Amino acid sequence: MVAGMSGAWAAEPAAKARAGNPIFPGWYADPEAAVFDKTYWIYPTSSLPYAQQTDFDAFSSPDLVTWTRHPGVLKKDAVSWAREAMWAPAVVENRGRYYFFFAANDIKSDAEVGGIGVAVADAPAGPYRDLIGKPLIGEFHNGAQPIDQFVFKDDDGTWYMIYGGWKHANIVRLKDDFTGVRPMDDGTVFKEITPAPEYVEGPLMFKRDGKYYFLWSEGGWTGPDYAVAYAIGDSPLGPFKRIGKILQQDPKIGTGAGHNSIFRGQDDTWYIVYHRHPLGDHDGNHRQVAIDRMVFDAQGHILPVKMTNEGVAPHPLR
Repeated sequence: MVAGMSGAWAAEPAAKARAGNPIFPGWYADPEAAVFDKTYWIYPTSSLPYAQQTDFDAFSSPDLVTWTRHPGVLKKDAVSWAREAMWAPAVVENRGRYYFFFAANDIKSDAEVGGIGVAVADAPAGPYRDLIGKPLIGEFHNGAQPIDQFVFKDDDGTWYMIYGGWKHANIVRLKDDFTGVRPMDDGTVFKEITPAPEYVEGPLMFKRDGKYYFLWSEGGWTGPDYAVAYAIGDSPLGPFKRIGKILQQDPKIGTGAGHNSIFRGQDDTWYIVYHRHPLGDHDGNHRQVAIDRMVFDAQGHILPVKMTNEGVAPHPLR
């Protein structure tokens, strides 16, 4: 990581033609993409050894090309139950406030304290503080480790959270104030929607043309074979059937490409935000954030993503 760097990354002149990948310096992973008030935001994990992985930075951009760092938007000191290993943000706006969901402590059983937490702030750059003083989900359900949460608002206003490690994915319906979860219409609280045996972690959901797209990461998160696959369903509750991989290592560009998020620009233009390892670097914590285009075919299938070193062209939000 480049310590102490803040403000716009000045490695190139201000009027850059392309973002360049990685889009900002330092070791970061698990990027969460969000748009607040016509500004792009990325909330990544600080890709450090677990004992040091206790603070989150954020990055903002008006155009996907020039990025500003906001250091320490959420710190371990603001979460009384967090010990170490805070990672995988999910950030949303709800009723004028901003909510930062995260995983902490990497629990291995229900006997440990940890899991998925939620913090709140009055601005996208924080500072965020713990909302409920305990994990939102702190136990295993359906075999899913409570990590890698993604928060999704459906068209009817219902908030869902998809989460899970250890090869299991659950979906829950959130209370409107994010202080807990509430049952589905059939009474189920933790519904398993694991899409395929290859599922590992990093779930994400979005809706396009009436269909629900479920993306996730496969392979070893520190290794070169980390990749992103997807499925399509008619409901956020599934069923989902794996279609195939859309992002994986390129021996000319980088390895370990995975744990992605999505930006949608104007005119149905889509971008995939993800982390990857530099070529020839075998340190599992050496991950960098990149952005490339994500394209659909006429049937709505996602085409394989072409990883680049150039990144994307400017795309200001109108």
